[in-house]
Amino acid sequence: MKSVAELLFEAGMLKHTPRAGFSFLGAGRESVAEHSFCVAFIGYVMSLMMPEINALRLISMCLAHDLAEARTGDLNYVHKKYVAADENRALHDAVRDLPFGGSIVDAVAEFNAQETLESRLAHDADQLAFILDLKSISDIGLKAPDQWLSVVCKRLKTPTGKKLFQEIMKTPWDAWWMADYTE
Repeated sequence: MKSVAELLFEAGMLKHTPRAGFSFLGAGRESVAEHSFCVAFIGYVMSLMMPEINALRLISMCLAHDLAEARTGDLNYVHKKYVAADENRALHDAVRDLPFGGSIVDAVAEFNAQETLESRLAHDADQLAFILDLKSISDIGLKAPDQWLSVVCKRLKTPTGKKLFQEIMKTPWDAWWMADYTE
């Protein structure tokens, strides 16, 4: 049980691990844990939209895909040109004493391989979480996210991810709030 408790503390460190890309946008900030929650929730919604898929596998990949960043930190695209994080080693070290560690390693490996529908949906959930952030920042008037939106949308792999992207782009970030707003 000690190794389980240690893993839970380690995963909790993601709340204190900042996502590195926001500094280039000039606005916004997010921890890896906040990002992972959003990715997992998007994966959950996708699993409800597509009941034929394995929801547990999809959501597991969404939750675990950035676990190694508790040890490596989040590297943005510029960082990755100069620094190589050994995420595979970090993940293996994090789960080495767990009887179910192989399941976590397998989920992240499946996510990275992008060979199953669930893994492609998890990848799209990861991108859609970023797209939601970019769209929200753009909707409040900042221009920097606009150039990223045209790049990130090209990363989407599934029809479901692409349909969600189209709807996100048509929907103001605060539409849910304003729909019931009264004075």
